[in-house]
Amino acid sequence: MKSKSPARRPPPRVRLPLWVWSLLAGVAIILLLGISVWLFRSVKGAVASLEVISPDFGSVTLAETPAAPGSNQPGTLETITINQPDAAGLSADSLQPWKGTERITILLLGIDQRCEETGPTHTDTMMILTLDPLGLSAGILSLPRDLWVEIPGFGVDRINQAHYLGEAYEYPGGGPTLAVETVESLLGVPIDYYVTVNFDAFVEMVDLIGGIDMDIPEAIDDPTYPDRCYGYDPFQIEAGIHHLDGQQALKYARTRATFGGDVDRAGRQQTVIMAIRDKVLQLGNLPQLIAQAPLLWQTFQANVRTNMTLEEALQLGLLVQDIPASSIYTAVIDYNYVYNEVTPDGRAVLVPIRENIRQLRDQLFTPPVIPTPVIENLPALMADEKARVAVYNGTAVFGLAAATQEYLQQYGINITEVGNADSSTYLTSQIITYGRYPHTVRYLTQLMHIPPLNLSEGATPEGGFDVLVIIGDDWRVPGSEGGNQ
Repeated sequence: MKSKSPARRPPPRVRLPLWVWSLLAGVAIILLLGISVWLFRSVKGAVASLEVISPDFGSVTLAETPAAPGSNQPGTLETITINQPDAAGLSADSLQPWKGTERITILLLGIDQRCEETGPTHTDTMMILTLDPLGLSAGILSLPRDLWVEIPGFGVDRINQAHYLGEAYEYPGGGPTLAVETVESLLGVPIDYYVTVNFDAFVEMVDLIGGIDMDIPEAIDDPTYPDRCYGYDPFQIEAGIHHLDGQQALKYARTRATFGGDVDRAGRQQTVIMAIRDKVLQLGNLPQLIAQAPLLWQTFQANVRTNMTLEEALQLGLLVQDIPASSIYTAVIDYNYVYNEVTPDGRAVLVPIRENIRQLRDQLFTPPVIPTPVIENLPALMADEKARVAVYNGTAVFGLAAATQEYLQQYGINITEVGNADSSTYLTSQIITYGRYPHTVRYLTQLMHIPPLNLSEGATPEGGFDVLVIIGDDWRVPGSEGGNQ
């Protein structure tokens, strides 16, 4: 097992105006619900004069004092407070829509925090959210918590253990960072941000909007539903239309007392989220939400954490409002993508069928093809960019980079460098661009079937190239032995 890392530095405590934090906290929900913009604009005028403190699940905020030069001792920790400018001090750029063109991916973590616990906690819910600024589409993928995966540095375990281990062993970046790295390893995609929400934030949000209406497809009887202190709080509900308050909605989203167990639960959580979205979007709820803004602040300041900056949160909120509901795609890693297994120590887990999961990832996160002249004339547009392309082998397959070079040159790709990547363990192929070469990148993704989530931007290339292709284990040259078509 990985040895302990030096104590991580918790994020500084930031003092923000109430309207700002109401929106920032709401981003944890809007990325699922798409409703932050109008809430922000409405609450802004009502509560701009109030102040809040940045949330960290109620923990003490510390900052690390750097160690003296040449010292081998770690720095000391001291409490700090940072004053944030008020609403009038926000830059104009903060209120502009997201300007980036690359896909944004967020990991949403529901934290299983009970009995006023302050120590390491497990995740009860994990969802991947992806936003495509160019295609104006979004995807939500739910991961069952019993998924049996490799947790970097800690071996194979249930995926909900990643957050706990990151907190318990003071992993750099804590539980959220280790959870992000675990999901990245499973799916082979980069994750830009995380948002963690505990039970209290969910319950209070549902109650403050007056509850939600749900069409329950089957009766549920769960006599062993866990309470908040490791006891039981039985839950029972009949099939049909029901109005649920916060506690009832939480129980419905968390219970596993159905035939599909953890997989069914992941699907129910998505339906609950969409029900919250529908309720909030009802115009009649706007005055109520404005009146309840102070309660929203009190809830979210202790129960939501994220690595987004305020400006990023505001701009992503403005982006989300432009995505139509018909372009939001959802999926659950269900029994088409996993199978049941029992570990040697008797734990029931879900073992991933990796090829099926990869196909689901590509289907969910790949934007629809747009039949425009840009696509039809792609080879010519690519040639006009004159991009220099490097191909690095990130696998243990000898000669794969050279074979890939020959294949791509048939299509006019300007390969100027071939070599080996920094590692031979890349699971999926990657493309890194240094500058604006959209047509070259799009052509490469088509030729090599690289999903949009595997595209990223770099600052300074290490060689004389503009686009770097790192070959992963998912690629074989078409037409070669074992190649993909």
